[in-house]
Amino acid sequence: MKRLLLLLLLHLILIPVIEAQSDDTQTLHQNAKEFMKSGDYANATIILVRALEKSPNNLAIAKDLALSFYMESENIKTVNVLKPFVDKDQADAQAYQITGMAMRRMGQIKDADKLYKKALKMFPDSGPLYNDYGEFLWSNRDFSAIAQWEKGIEKEPRFPGNYFNAARYYFLSQDKIWGLIYGEIFINMESYSSRTAEIKTQLLDGYKKLFSDPDLLTNTKNKNKFELAFLSSMNRQNSIVLRGLNPETLTMIRTRFILNWYREYADRFPLILFDIQKDLLEKGLFQVYNQWIFGAAQNLNAFQTWTTRHPEEYASFNRYLQTRILQIPGNQYYH
Repeated sequence: MKRLLLLLLLHLILIPVIEAQSDDTQTLHQNAKEFMKSGDYANATIILVRALEKSPNNLAIAKDLALSFYMESENIKTVNVLKPFVDKDQADAQAYQITGMAMRRMGQIKDADKLYKKALKMFPDSGPLYNDYGEFLWSNRDFSAIAQWEKGIEKEPRFPGNYFNAARYYFLSQDKIWGLIYGEIFINMESYSSRTAEIKTQLLDGYKKLFSDPDLLTNTKNKNKFELAFLSSMNRQNSIVLRGLNPETLTMIRTRFILNWYREYADRFPLILFDIQKDLLEKGLFQVYNQWIFGAAQNLNAFQTWTTRHPEEYASFNRYLQTRILQIPGNQYYH
């Protein structure tokens, strides 16, 4: 009985101490996050080192400390902070990402490759990990990078990075279909960044290349049923190309493409991108949408002039972009 009372007494004494330590650690972590938000990584690091000493198994603190080290170019420290979690299989996908970034920066190619492969075995549905591994391979001139980006699109279609990298890859290849599709999906997911401007330019160039080379529209070799349907619908708009490709003619081509697609193929091959285009068409915003893509890419000054002449349409389109909720389905992978 005395032993039981002693244990109970110790338990009651220790609970407030443990809770106080926990509260103290959380406070330190929160304070460090505030410094990180302001870009003061030196102060964040000082606090996070102390927080991790108090709570060495706290992965969230370890990740923030590693990221803080990374932002200060302390790459070895970045890896060392997360290594115990990686070695014990206690790391999450984000921890692997941070570790991989530091290894890549240090030129640890073999270690980074091994790390990414391990990470993807543990997190086979992580879009960011596929994206990072693809970028790692591409930086080492390994063209199998596209397989990682494709897998990322298939496994986690709501993550934009894989669309961006895959689109850029296909714009450099003869496969214009997926450059156009992935590129336009990307700018609908990430509509206001510098990467968006880059992809808009590539979309305009991609359509020009598609229609300037008859073989790209008519060659059916090694094409799956979705790709054949895309080429068939696009090839029917060939006569409009004789007027030249610009935002106005591309609006006509793409309008007819969507109408034809929903007559013949939409039931077999539903695709969020074509649903977006159809929705914009029905809302009377398809013209301004095409100006936003191709007008801005072709001649920014001319596009800005167009927006001043069509202020209501452009305002309605901006409201559409800002208020819509874009849901990318997980069952529309056709490549």
